[in-house]
Amino acid sequence: MAEIMTTKEVANYLRLHKITICKHAEEGKLPATWVGGGWRFDKEIIDKWISEGQEKPQKVKKSETKAAPKAVKVKLRKKKKS
Repeated sequence: MAEIMTTKEVANYLRLHKITICKHAEEGKLPATWVGGGWRFDKEIIDKWISEGQEKPQKVKKSETKAAPKAVKVKLRKKKKS
């Protein structure tokens, strides 16, 4: 049976930051699947990916659920004094 890992678990396993794991998963650099609002990783596939020299995975899959909205930066303008 497949051992499915969360972003935090993979970050600990690979000794990387959670943000780095999410970034690599989103860019398709790390084999991952988007499930229910978060990335999930198959430990066996991660181990194989590491042993094969971290080649770029074929395609990152996303489930039919809606992805979490990305943060939007808003620049506020200061009001001019009259």
